[in-house]
Amino acid sequence: MGLPSQIRQQVEQEMARVLTLILAGGKGTRLEPLTRDRAKPAVPFGGIYRIVDFTLSNCLNSGLRRILLLTQYKAASLDRHINLGWRFMNREFDEFIDILPPQQRLNDNWYSGTADAVYQNIYSIERSRPDLVLILAGDHIYKMDYSAMIAQHEAAGAELTIACLPVPLAEGRAFGVMQVDGQNNVVDFREKPDEPHPMPGDSSQCLASMGIYVFNANFLYEELCLDAMQPGSQHDFGRNIIPRLIGTRRVQAFPFRDKNTGHRSYWRDVGTIDAFYEANRDLIAVEPELNLYDTNWPIRTFQGQFPPPKFVFSEHQQSPPRVGHALDSMVSGGCVISGGAVVRSILSPGVRVKSWSVVEDSLLFDDVEIGRHAQVRRAIIDKGVKIADHDRIGFDHDHDRTRGFTVSEGGVVVIGKGSG
Repeated sequence: MGLPSQIRQQVEQEMARVLTLILAGGKGTRLEPLTRDRAKPAVPFGGIYRIVDFTLSNCLNSGLRRILLLTQYKAASLDRHINLGWRFMNREFDEFIDILPPQQRLNDNWYSGTADAVYQNIYSIERSRPDLVLILAGDHIYKMDYSAMIAQHEAAGAELTIACLPVPLAEGRAFGVMQVDGQNNVVDFREKPDEPHPMPGDSSQCLASMGIYVFNANFLYEELCLDAMQPGSQHDFGRNIIPRLIGTRRVQAFPFRDKNTGHRSYWRDVGTIDAFYEANRDLIAVEPELNLYDTNWPIRTFQGQFPPPKFVFSEHQQSPPRVGHALDSMVSGGCVISGGAVVRSILSPGVRVKSWSVVEDSLLFDDVEIGRHAQVRRAIIDKGVKIADHDRIGFDHDHDRTRGFTVSEGGVVVIGKGSG
């Protein structure tokens, strides 16, 4: 059920005061070879999406339509995706998604940290004259109503608000970890600590920063300029700016809860092959934690003109049987399952699975072709790769490595573009 028109109009007016920055310039080296030719936010996800689509869709569904996307490494694929799928904003109504590569307005350097990426774009930010600046990462998978976080920020009179969620204590070493008081004021913040402090009342978990920040705009400008002059600073929000503010400025925590359930939230940092693989496989559960079928919170993307997926051949009398079918899987448009079997897998558009082949627990990107009698197990296969007849992937990891394929710590075989 939608919001009443008066409340909806008020929310839209509030969101018009916000400028959103999406940091989309990371190298994503831990996702290679998937990031060999593309930025991490542009990596395909869930059959038809790119990783960045989730952050952008959250913005759109939250009423945020003034967005700057800060790119850097291998941005061509990301630029193309934005131009194809996200160029519907109306500049006449002060709506936009602008891509900002490093412009070197202030110096000759590439971005040297998250804060430096924002600092080097202060000119573009100030031109939009926002009251608030929302800073997001473009490489996480989740659904979140940012307007609720912004409302809490203003109600609390905060200068900075940080979105957070509980994570197991052992995982806290990979995050900024904070302590809060009874009013959600942040009283301690440590970036990637060796010994994370547990949450009060739960010694098995700590409170982790999601890398999502709401700043008062003028306060942000001051802190970025101050940080830029600090010798030895890494120019990073988590390592430098936020710890300096604790105890001297009003910093709030925003506990993140799932949009659908209101309970513990679904949020995944898909920074490694195994994390990326498991987050994709979450989608094929009978009742997935991340609901792509929620019409009240749609995930938008660019979709080409593809015919419906097709499943052909049902010849059980043959030995072995020749049956085209998919079970516990997601199959995108333009796919043809031609006498092969697909089990617990996700197929992007244009995939061909030929007769007597078997694909299990795998992710196949656009236009992958699986030859006859081939067997693929626990694999991620990048765009356009052709698997030969009778080939076997994922059964002998030593053999997979000798062929130049990547094998993750969790045993997932990754075949990059141009391989096979």
